[in-house]
Amino acid sequence: MLAWVYEAARACPQLDNLIIATDSDEIAEVCRANGWPVQLTSPILASGTDRVHAVSQLVDADIYVNIQGDEPLLKPEHLTALLRPFANPAVEVSTLKVPCTPVNIHNPNAVKVVTAADGRALYFSRATIPYNRDGGPTQYWKHIGLYGYRKSALERFPTLPARTLEHTERLEQLRFLENSITLYVEATEFDTIGVDTEEDLKLVESILLSQSR
Repeated sequence: MLAWVYEAARACPQLDNLIIATDSDEIAEVCRANGWPVQLTSPILASGTDRVHAVSQLVDADIYVNIQGDEPLLKPEHLTALLRPFANPAVEVSTLKVPCTPVNIHNPNAVKVVTAADGRALYFSRATIPYNRDGGPTQYWKHIGLYGYRKSALERFPTLPARTLEHTERLEQLRFLENSITLYVEATEFDTIGVDTEEDLKLVESILLSQSR
């Protein structure tokens, strides 16, 4: 899995530097054996954003990209979309959304997002949002767990309190919203499969093998 994600990220020309952040000695050894750049982070860090923040204390950059280790279907087009909002100097954090397939509308592992007309995230949830009260045509959007941060936003993240919504949904991005930091959500036509289950792994493996033929 890690090899798939690393190779996908390495194929993205938008990245100037690529570092695998982990709190696992075993994963770090695998990285070193394969010549992949790795940074050990504290095991007490609760989220991917916390790990990116730890790396940001060692590696200086204007914008940091958080690529989850369970996203092997990453494409350069995802990063093009993810970085697009930063043309606006006021944007501190960005993420992605893709039209939600019918099978994922009620799947709690597929996080849904609703946004304002200008792309600002209004809410993320494992529940089906928006609620379709009258049963008419409704566009649902699935959140893709890639994030871009300006360094200033990363510096603030560990100082922000983790409030009720983050604990309830188990979604780290809600910490930004609950503390009045806006996330801008860019649409992409390229879906991904976050590998949360054995079934997800088998599906991703079949897709990657078909692409390599």
